[in-house]
Amino acid sequence: MYSWAPVEIPSIPASQDVPRRLRLHDSSSARTIPVDPTEGEARIYVCGITPYDATHLGHASTYLTFDLVNRVWRDLGLKVNYVQNVTDVDDPLLERAAATGQDWEELAEDQTELFRSDMTALRIIPPDHYVGAVESIPCVVELIEKLLSTGLVYQVEDPEHPDWYFNTAGAPGFGEISHYDEERMLKVFAERGGDPDRPGKRHPLDCLLWRFARPGEPSWTSALGDGRPGWHIECTAISLHHLGPCFDVQGGGTDLVFPHHEMCAAEARAVTGVPMAGAYVHSGMVALDGEKMSKSRGNLELVSRLRQRGADPMAIRLALLGQHYRSDWEWDSQLLERATRRLSAWRALRNIPATRPTEEIIAEMRRALRNDLDAPLALDIVDEWAAASIESGGKETDGYTKISSAVDALLGVKL
Repeated sequence: MYSWAPVEIPSIPASQDVPRRLRLHDSSSARTIPVDPTEGEARIYVCGITPYDATHLGHASTYLTFDLVNRVWRDLGLKVNYVQNVTDVDDPLLERAAATGQDWEELAEDQTELFRSDMTALRIIPPDHYVGAVESIPCVVELIEKLLSTGLVYQVEDPEHPDWYFNTAGAPGFGEISHYDEERMLKVFAERGGDPDRPGKRHPLDCLLWRFARPGEPSWTSALGDGRPGWHIECTAISLHHLGPCFDVQGGGTDLVFPHHEMCAAEARAVTGVPMAGAYVHSGMVALDGEKMSKSRGNLELVSRLRQRGADPMAIRLALLGQHYRSDWEWDSQLLERATRRLSAWRALRNIPATRPTEEIIAEMRRALRNDLDAPLALDIVDEWAAASIESGGKETDGYTKISSAVDALLGVKL
């Protein structure tokens, strides 16, 4: 199991008259709903990277979104069980390794380590379980074997490669996450790694569970035959193994709504009889040069590259926090310049007494974040406090200490 460096979170006093629930937009119901349990442990699964290239700002924006969820839940006094995977064997990784002449395992480990170092620099709280696809193969096989009894699992009639498939289109609840019609599903499925034209499938939208070994590809021995797992079943198996059924939040970018989250939800419901998650929460896409940042297109701004150029990771974090998590937006260097100025202005207040009671400021920040993670509003609240303190001065000499602790605990920005 992978891991990365822990993040220390300061404790801050509770606020009065602040909502005691976190509300987020659920893609399945298209409503903003409470997503936390009323007691006990909050459970969240966020789909991780395929480690064949460096962390770009689209990745960072997604993992920052669910870091905020983690922080709000902790601030509410909940214990959090956060699971994230790393797809350390898959077609894009193997293709990149072959193209560059690298060993695929070394490439996966190198890029996973770079991702972890970027996340540490951005003060992302590490998942409680950061799980690789390779180490999860036994639980993937076990889940497929359980699915066999549903009648939704079959092998294609291919004498060389009788791969195992899941009859997604025949599964209960299929389509309830994305609400796409079949025409749109087929188009998006083909664009995002699906194989709608594979001969022998019951339905073009059926998804791969277990790929039989091909020459030159890694494979593992199992009762299903020598091979490796498909993408969707990996996340289904890992989430159910570590969180159980109907956990609180399934998270990722909007590009995962279909097919990935739709397929995972169908697999999970088929084997458990209940929904995979209580809410499906998705962050918007980040563009560069007019198009969504994408490894395949190569239009990337990398966290590691910004760090190498001397950018303060807290300024990078502030630049990302300045965009609402559900919005699609475009990166440009001015966002980082403004965030750097904001960070400097906040840090410059270290020896200036607060003019407003800090308890009010912290309560307003909490309200903003608990209402669908309105981080831009939370930043504006701190800006207003900073401007008022500079203009008029104040009497609360420990105000900066209190605010900086809240900014750290709630927003993850170390002043």
